[in-house]
Amino acid sequence: MPQLQLPCFPEGITLINQNVGFMRKDNSITYFYGSLPIFTHDIDDMRSFRMITSQLYVNGSASQAEIIRAFGVTKTSVLRSVKLYREKGVPGFFAPRNLRGPGVLTPQVLAQVQEKLDDGDTIPEIARALDLKADTLHKAVRAGKLHKPQKKRTDHRK
Repeated sequence: MPQLQLPCFPEGITLINQNVGFMRKDNSITYFYGSLPIFTHDIDDMRSFRMITSQLYVNGSASQAEIIRAFGVTKTSVLRSVKLYREKGVPGFFAPRNLRGPGVLTPQVLAQVQEKLDDGDTIPEIARALDLKADTLHKAVRAGKLHKPQKKRTDHRK
């Protein structure tokens, strides 16, 4: 997986081109068009950074090369941000990420599996009975979604 390359924000005003610049003050970044501030965001707010730099490019205020040079980000990250801006606009940067939910181990299946574990069935037996992979069930046990019942100890000292 590629590593995220963070933008470089030096202190003071830095020109992106002859019309656009940005300034870091404490923990915020302010963008200027000429002498007018046009946008401010927290230094750690990557979504806002990607949104404003995409907006600068799409509106014709800065080129991709100027953004790449000014912030030290990769061309790929700029291309992805511009694509997102064109397809979904500003809300696309702030929408919750689409994450896959539990594909196989739904709450109902987890309850079934836990019941069988409590009855003393082994994971391979349960996997065969419910048409699941044993590895999936082992992973759920390791993640704490399922628990194996404690083995009953017999006292052999008698």
